[in-house]
Amino acid sequence: MSERSKKYTVKITETAWDMLIVHARFLANVSISAANRMMDTFLEITDSFSTMPEQNPWLENESIPFQKYRKILFGRHYISLYIIQGNVVYITAVVDSRQDYAWLL
Repeated sequence: MSERSKKYTVKITETAWDMLIVHARFLANVSISAANRMMDTFLEITDSFSTMPEQNPWLENESIPFQKYRKILFGRHYISLYIIQGNVVYITAVVDSRQDYAWLL
């Protein structure tokens, strides 16, 4: 099987789900349709990880090991952090890019 046709299993950690739900609830207080769009976009990007998780840039921060986490921006202000281990993609966090998320690292 070539690298291009390699399939990955995508797993969302409980922590990442909890973070996503917090953001969706907050956004729903302003606009339910915006919250639904954000959730839909999140599910679309996680689906894309099953075939091409390497397409996104590395998260660069001196607090984490070099080239451990990747990141993807979605829904204008949200970032999903993930790692690839073998043929499994683990989504580990969902953060609002407008906030300081250095504590997470």
